[in-house]
Amino acid sequence: MKIRWKTLLICIAIPLLVGLISGLISRGGMEIFETVSKPPLSPPGFLFPIVWTILYILMGISSYLVLSSGASKGEVANALSTYGIQLFFNFFWSIIFFNLELYTFAFVWLAALWIFILLTIIRFSKISKPAAYLMIPYILWVSFAGYLNLGIAILN
Repeated sequence: MKIRWKTLLICIAIPLLVGLISGLISRGGMEIFETVSKPPLSPPGFLFPIVWTILYILMGISSYLVLSSGASKGEVANALSTYGIQLFFNFFWSIIFFNLELYTFAFVWLAALWIFILLTIIRFSKISKPAAYLMIPYILWVSFAGYLNLGIAILN
C-alpha cells in the first residue's frame, strides 16, 4: 500500500489540533492542578503533554489506516464518526476538569469518552486490526486518567 502523505499528515494534524486547542484553553488550570490533592501514582505535570502528543499521533495514524483501508464508504464513515465523537469528548474533558473544576462531572464525561474510545476500537478493528491496536495505549491512558480524575474528585 502506497502511503498518501498529505492524507496521513492531515489525519495526524486533526487530533493534534484538538489537543492543542483544548490545551491552550485549559492551560491556566494546570496551576490549579498542581495545588489539588491527588491520589497515589499521580505523574508529574510535565509528563501529560508528552504522553498526549504521542497518543494524538497514534490516533491520527490509526484514523489514516481506516480511511485508506479500502473498506466500504459506509463502514469507514461509521468508524470515523465514532472516532470524531470521542475526539469531541476528549476536547471538552480538560476544559471541564481544569477550567471549570467540575471533577465529578469530568469523571462522568471521561467515562463517556472511554466508552466512545472502546466503540472506536471495535469499529476500527473490523476495518484494520493495526488501526485498532494503535488505539489501545489511548484507552489505557484514559483508564489511568479515570483513576486520577476520580481520586481528585474524592480528595477535593
